[in-house]
Amino acid sequence: MRGLIILAVLAGCASPPLDVAAAEPLPETGVSTLYFRDPLSRSMSFASGGEGGVFQDFMVKNHGSDIDFGHYSANEFTVGIEGGRQGAIVDIGSSVSLQEQYGYSETVGRGQGFASIRLHDGQFVILKDYQLQTTQALQGVDTLLGEPGDANASVPVHTDHVYLMRLTDRHEPTFERIVKFQVIAYTPGESATIRWHRISG
Repeated sequence: MRGLIILAVLAGCASPPLDVAAAEPLPETGVSTLYFRDPLSRSMSFASGGEGGVFQDFMVKNHGSDIDFGHYSANEFTVGIEGGRQGAIVDIGSSVSLQEQYGYSETVGRGQGFASIRLHDGQFVILKDYQLQTTQALQGVDTLLGEPGDANASVPVHTDHVYLMRLTDRHEPTFERIVKFQVIAYTPGESATIRWHRISG
């Protein structure tokens, strides 16, 4: 009888435990800080929201680097930095300049313009009327949806500015990742903190 009980217990352990973390959906938004001097968090993944590097086998290895701060070009964001990835990135202005340009109403603390940016019918749109929640076309970003981007595409970092970026992959024709983010804190040569939202991919 004891042998049967042991066999039953072993049979119950034959299947590996479920990976609960693997079943969790990937984050669509978050706040992340990229640190220039840290080998892991100098870059990040917009798929996981985690650091771009990892310590493994006594080495620094790539974990998933969608964007880098400062290492390809001083005090700039760089995209299209791993494997066959190609990137395009556009600075569309500060929260103040966006409101002035597109004429929408803001709420205390701002953020309505950033929150409204999305893809609609194949084009990027931004808030037009806050009360009616209508939108209008976002200007100067058509190149993001055109040809594949470049390796190591860079743009300067500016506090409060909003950026749009798109990643494709030479080896994976179906891959596309589009992200909007805003710089909420920035110390040149030290760190950049961003509020990000993954639009697709």
